[in-house]
Amino acid sequence: MAKKRFVVGCFDDEEVLFPAVKKVRTAGYKIKDVYTPFAVHGLDHALGMRETSLHTAGFIYGITGTITALGGISWILTYDWPLNIGGKPHFSLPAWIPIIFELTVLFAAVGMVLTFCYISQLAPFVKRHHFHPRATDDLFVMVIETTEKTNVEDLKAFLSNAGAVETDSHFVEEGWWIGRYDREEMPFENKQIVAA
Repeated sequence: MAKKRFVVGCFDDEEVLFPAVKKVRTAGYKIKDVYTPFAVHGLDHALGMRETSLHTAGFIYGITGTITALGGISWILTYDWPLNIGGKPHFSLPAWIPIIFELTVLFAAVGMVLTFCYISQLAPFVKRHHFHPRATDDLFVMVIETTEKTNVEDLKAFLSNAGAVETDSHFVEEGWWIGRYDREEMPFENKQIVAA
């Protein structure tokens, strides 16, 4: 896999991060991602990300569950194994509503979780590059993709002027790969991180 160069800027406050994101985007740099220790509302809009389609996928999974439940129950109780239960008709829709509801929720929930994991590339034995050890602790880490024309030192200075407390550059294999972290590669294991 080809390696790409990224410039990393670390911010210690979300109030500084938002104007920095705007400045970086206005300057024409491409932000790959921003890693935060907690959900920052409005950051996806500031980054120019489109709205997720996960709710549409959830609706499709839910409808699939509804059709599966309705089709399965009606086929079993009206054709394959019809039973006379207290004189009720074989196609007794009100009695099936709890099962239809439960299968709808089950299909939607499991489908959305699996779709989210696939899109986010989260799975056991999937390796990803970690840009900073404190990205999930107390720093907001902005990762900017560079090209051959990008002057890395100027970009680092630009990030420092925008409020970054730390800047760095990384050569990273793009994407993810199946494997496991070797003992010496374990990200940030047994490393003392001292807060400034």
